[in-house]
Amino acid sequence: MPEFVFSVLLLLLLSQWTGWLPAVTLTGPDGAPESWSMLVLPLLALAIPQIGWNTRIVRGALADQAALPHVKAAVLDGLPRHRILTHHMLPGALPAVAAGIATSAGMLLGGAVVVETFFNYPGIGAVLGGAITDRDTPLVAGVVAAAGAAISLLLLLADLVRTTALGERR
Repeated sequence: MPEFVFSVLLLLLLSQWTGWLPAVTLTGPDGAPESWSMLVLPLLALAIPQIGWNTRIVRGALADQAALPHVKAAVLDGLPRHRILTHHMLPGALPAVAAGIATSAGMLLGGAVVVETFFNYPGIGAVLGGAITDRDTPLVAGVVAAAGAAISLLLLLADLVRTTALGERR
């Protein structure tokens, strides 16, 4: 489910119905949120979809590794489960996991724009939304370029992890 759906559900459940958490983020004179509890709902709205996405990637990568002959041989040899996981499965799954995490950074940034609007959080999404509303083209271009550079850097790091991991197995 997308971040905006979780935002609405979290607002209804944890703010409106139970009253446990504040519905919006109020900032103090320094621009920071007045209370840590104002950060819980936006963090949950961004984290829950990403946790689901990345869990599926990790599970798929580990399932692929578990089907390999050397892992099956390690199981038949009676090695402890944690040793099989850490020494035989995780090194092979690391490239897929790194690529998944790097890819989810773009989705996280896109979701932040919507979530920050829902919770009145003063972040990069609010800056981008205000710049679009004000038709401030240089600011929009700068924010998009900075976000693109950050995502490109994460993808480059994921490729380096993949190259390093594949280079060790050759």
